[in-house]
Amino acid sequence: MLSWLDRKTEIVESLDTGRRFFEPAHSAYYNGKPGQPIQLLLQARSDFLSIWRRGDYVEKITDFKLLGRQLVVVNSPEAIRYVVAKRHQNFERKTPQMRRALEHLLGDGLFISDKETWKQRRPLVSDIVHKNRVPAFGPVMQNTTSELVERWHALGDGASVNALHEMAGLTAEIISRSIFGNQLGEDGANGVTEGFSSYQSLIDSINIGYFLGFDEGLPVLKTPTLRRSVKRIHRIIDKVIEDHLAGNGDNTSMLDLLIRRQQRNPELKLDVVALRNEAATIFMAGHETTAATLTWAWYLLSKAAWVEEAVHAEIESVCGSNVPTIDDVPRLDWCRAVIEETLRLYPPVPILARQATDADTVGGVDVKPAALVLIVPWILHRTESLFPNPHEFRPERFMSGDGPTPYSYIPFAAGPRVCPGLQFGLTEAILCLAILAQRFRVRIPGGHKVEPQCRLTLRPKGGLPATIHRR
Repeated sequence: MLSWLDRKTEIVESLDTGRRFFEPAHSAYYNGKPGQPIQLLLQARSDFLSIWRRGDYVEKITDFKLLGRQLVVVNSPEAIRYVVAKRHQNFERKTPQMRRALEHLLGDGLFISDKETWKQRRPLVSDIVHKNRVPAFGPVMQNTTSELVERWHALGDGASVNALHEMAGLTAEIISRSIFGNQLGEDGANGVTEGFSSYQSLIDSINIGYFLGFDEGLPVLKTPTLRRSVKRIHRIIDKVIEDHLAGNGDNTSMLDLLIRRQQRNPELKLDVVALRNEAATIFMAGHETTAATLTWAWYLLSKAAWVEEAVHAEIESVCGSNVPTIDDVPRLDWCRAVIEETLRLYPPVPILARQATDADTVGGVDVKPAALVLIVPWILHRTESLFPNPHEFRPERFMSGDGPTPYSYIPFAAGPRVCPGLQFGLTEAILCLAILAQRFRVRIPGGHKVEPQCRLTLRPKGGLPATIHRR
């Protein structure tokens, strides 16, 4: 729809194996003429990552108007802390773009809810995916990834795959078994995964109505294709919830924990629709973001052979010929560093946008009610003063022992709205990477041009074609 309005994006990529230098694919700095809001809006609609000028990648707070709407770009760790933590209540609300984009799919799910609904459900969902529960899901992660190892072996050495689709299938199955307790099955998992992919492709990056003066934005056009995508997802998840309510569920799953919590606390009012919304939210966040992270990690390792060698040597040292387990994760320093650097370069949600409730002042900038406040991990993580040589792939920056400046590294957001599944997703990504890297090398065809694309999440445009090679 409106494809003629799309703008092309120049992609920068550079590799020098002799110098162990790799600058992975990213949008070139924007060089359009200033004072042309329509051009900027069209460029943002096509690719939100390509609208930033060189001067935006510095620690500062900037505000400007776009068709009458105030936009405030916050790219300073201290100011970010003010927005997401100190003044959280004034900036807790997701933007109309995000709420409108996801409301048909997630309803009032935690990801887009606010006020009393958010306050009531946040502790509940946080407890369900709390870091103390992560070890219990280790066998699910290990067994599911080992099944993929067997399938890849059966494909034969040098087989061609789409790495994004492979990782999406893997993480969908892991989160399905964790949430639904083996109740979803391969067809159901594929149905939800394909439904999410279809839904993302139908959502515009910009809600034009918001910039035209509608503080709540305009509803997303529910085309027949979009309706089918939503119905497909809801039908699968509803069936599983109804089975659980009828006593046929797996009592070890996250969903069953939610149901039992509701039964003990009726005041939560988690009816079938609310349970579906929260289950769909956990599924989307847990499946999509980890799949994207692993996909980007394979791209980075395929180019930076010196890092791949360090990862292989570490797995050999820590695990030998044994399949890596969740107990090995604390000792897999290179694997962790690769995932953390991947999250820096390609944060799954590269734009964290909030809508100001009341007037405020952020870093000396006066913020109007209903203004759009943008925290952009994409530019924050590539700010030279916070991360030297910011466009380069350097996992060792996360192995020095000194963590990043607080609020400078926020791939899972920060403050009260930090992703509750942070530890689940991070552990899953490290373990899956280790298990697969122990047995395979993944290679990207030489002629393929990788292009980051931001819709609801950050993916390689068109997926990531790859060949898999046994080690």
